[in-house]
Amino acid sequence: MLTLAFDTATDVATAALVDDGEVLGERTTRAVRLLEDVDALLRQGGARARDLDRIAVGVGPGSFTGVRIGLATARGLALALDLPVAGVSTLDALAAGAPDAVPVIDAKRREVFAVMGGEPLCVAPAELELEPGAVCVGDGAVRYRGLLEEKGAEVPPDGDERHLPRARFHVQLASGYGPAEAVEPLYLRVPDADR
Repeated sequence: MLTLAFDTATDVATAALVDDGEVLGERTTRAVRLLEDVDALLRQGGARARDLDRIAVGVGPGSFTGVRIGLATARGLALALDLPVAGVSTLDALAAGAPDAVPVIDAKRREVFAVMGGEPLCVAPAELELEPGAVCVGDGAVRYRGLLEEKGAEVPPDGDERHLPRARFHVQLASGYGPAEAVEPLYLRVPDADR
């Protein structure tokens, strides 16, 4: 199964082309360059858009605009190519790339998206309940490194790849492929425009 996967919820967008578990190509860039990345991945993998079997897309939480770019792209491609789509939590993708780590995404407005007690939530970084020695990954962990380390957490170096929600993990986590319009964003808070 040739799967195109991408996530645009954070400041760094990731995309991957995966064929039956084998990563044919992977790219990191900005969300606004997603379609260029898709084209480059298909060329790199020796495939055409019509060869795709399905799409896995990151549904957030993260930047409202970034999440919308990813979902709109997935829906457009799915409609044009008649492909099923599955949504994957960006937090789950981060966790898949760093097993046993706490995924922390910068939610802006002095808040982070994280998982506590098995549930995704939006909180101030100081409110995160962390075990001593917990490893925190993601752009929120990088931004609030000092505060998290004061709480006894460990944060890998800024350039560590565990801070990215790699699209290859979306393919592993995706299930329930179906109509693109059934894939819903995971915002965790009201967008600024609705306030």
